[in-house]
Amino acid sequence: MIWYIVKLLVSAGIIVLISELSKKLPLLASLIASLPLVSVLGMVWMYGEKVETEKIAAHAEGTFWYVLPSLPMFLVMPWMMKKGISFPASLAAGVALTGVLYLLMTKALAKFGMNL
Repeated sequence: MIWYIVKLLVSAGIIVLISELSKKLPLLASLIASLPLVSVLGMVWMYGEKVETEKIAAHAEGTFWYVLPSLPMFLVMPWMMKKGISFPASLAAGVALTGVLYLLMTKALAKFGMNL
């Protein structure tokens, strides 16, 4: 039970830190948010729970391939908002684009024998 509380507090603490920091130092908050903290914490939590290293390695490799199609969202959203499109609409478009790119990435990798 203590392990789950630690995981919860550390994970939530990072999110709160980023959101609070973004109010005063948005570029620093962006830098922290861009770090693969969620992936690293996930792997640390997996390791702490004695998950097989093969599964941790598969998680790391899958994360690499899924990060690539998520990156355009961070260009599309600010572009749309600078054009006067609302945040909710820009976010929805970014998420939809990411979903389409995930599907395309999964299909492309399957052609090379990688099934994510």
